[in-house]
Amino acid sequence: MTKVAVLDDWQGVAREFADWSKLQARAEVVFFAKAFANEDDAAAQLADFDIVLSMRERMPVPPSLINRLPKLRMLGITGRRVVSLDIPDCTAQGIVVCNTVGGGAEAATAELALGLLIAAARAIPAGDAGIRAGRFQEGLPVGISLEGKTLGLIGLGRLGGHMARYGRALNMTLLAWSQNLTAQNARAAGAELVSKEDLLSRSDAVSIHLVLSPRTRGLIGEADLARMKPGAILVNTSRGPIVDETALIGAVEAGRIIAALDVFDREPLPPDHRLRRVPNVVMTPHLGYGVRETWQNFYPQMAENALAFLDGKPTRAVNPEALDRR
Repeated sequence: MTKVAVLDDWQGVAREFADWSKLQARAEVVFFAKAFANEDDAAAQLADFDIVLSMRERMPVPPSLINRLPKLRMLGITGRRVVSLDIPDCTAQGIVVCNTVGGGAEAATAELALGLLIAAARAIPAGDAGIRAGRFQEGLPVGISLEGKTLGLIGLGRLGGHMARYGRALNMTLLAWSQNLTAQNARAAGAELVSKEDLLSRSDAVSIHLVLSPRTRGLIGEADLARMKPGAILVNTSRGPIVDETALIGAVEAGRIIAALDVFDREPLPPDHRLRRVPNVVMTPHLGYGVRETWQNFYPQMAENALAFLDGKPTRAVNPEALDRR
């Protein structure tokens, strides 16, 4: 019987947001709620599966892993971009790759960035923890008001544009920078185009809104973090490796800045990770796009893609020519 793996269901929501009954009538569907320990673990647990449905970039699927999955015939991934996959390698091995269209909730990640910014500025998580522990205001850091402060946006695309509007609503001054940003586009969003160095040194809060790529990996390093104002807030809801994690840990452990993070170099974040022990860090477990509207869009399409493949008529295939390799 065909075996289908639904990976990365960390919140246990996959069953709720799609009707899997038609697929389950034709295949054994296994939901994986926990991340694999490493590539060896993934290879061992997925060796017998014909179809693997993966949630975006939660689990790396490099050629070295694909080469260890002899039965794999279809690989599904959510979202339009499949930058985490080697499509030519999949095609050469006759593995059809199918994606999903539409995001479900375009602004969800930017909304979380705003929430993290306010939570960090007003020490909301610490306040909540204190009051649940029987305290009131004792021991809480004094927060800051965001009105009149400067918000620096690293990336001013779709999500950065949402964050710019939120910043304007808070009466914040907006600075912006990215490798391709023009002064005209910055002005259209109500921001001033400045250099990365100027943005980091002038901003009271910095929010990152970039896609992870070879040129953005490690974009914010030790020297960049050192330029930030004492007590400034760094918000990252994009991808962890955009910021040098070692340098970031050093900056927050020294108390120079506050970090508000939804993304990390390794996810899930290891239980003994140093960021878990630093008081001036606000964290969420990569919730950015993970809202009800997104799951209502992603999971039904994943099930549809698997069924269409079993029918011999793949839908949303990014490499339909892979069928000829089988």
